[in-house]
Amino acid sequence: MIIVDKREKNSLVISELIRRKIPIEIKQLEIGDYIIGDTIIERKTKSDFISSIINKRLLEQLNNMKQFPNKLLVLEEDPTCCERNINIHPNAIRGMILSISLDFHTPIIHTSGYNETVDFLEVLNKRYENGGKEISLKMKKKARNMEEQQQFIIESFPGIGPKLAKQLLKENKTVKNIINLREDDIQKIKKLNKKRAKLIYKIINSEYK
Repeated sequence: MIIVDKREKNSLVISELIRRKIPIEIKQLEIGDYIIGDTIIERKTKSDFISSIINKRLLEQLNNMKQFPNKLLVLEEDPTCCERNINIHPNAIRGMILSISLDFHTPIIHTSGYNETVDFLEVLNKRYENGGKEISLKMKKKARNMEEQQQFIIESFPGIGPKLAKQLLKENKTVKNIINLREDDIQKIKKLNKKRAKLIYKIINSEYK
């Protein structure tokens, strides 16, 4: 039995699983897209992988997956062959792929598309057909401590990664102090170019419509 997150129910993967008569159960999962036995699986298409790096959603998902005994990231297509208009360098994508394996200890399964993704899900499901461990569906998203929540807020701004976020919090003491920085102070931050500094200031000070 493959447990599928309900947000995946309209995907081509689900259609193919049903076509092959592979048993599935659709539920709301707090973490991951699929659960097979004691293995949690996050699936990313090329475009989703790139966007989740840019908005830092991928880091949160990988942190949440740490609580599971076995975890996989299924990556469809080569994300380094990205469209020209996407504001991310291929080396940044390669760096994230290395981080997933080395820092988060999450194996990556590369597939050519949804059909090959289903091939892997089918083979993994067969491993559990004759028994095996299962994991609780009650696992929740990992709670952050105060420092992690503060860092997460600052990392949400464009051009600010974990190292720079920690540096800014140490120098300015609070999230409020960082948000209240003047535009010229933001432009003085090392590792931020003028364009991104202006964008950060605009995000902080623009009226929500």
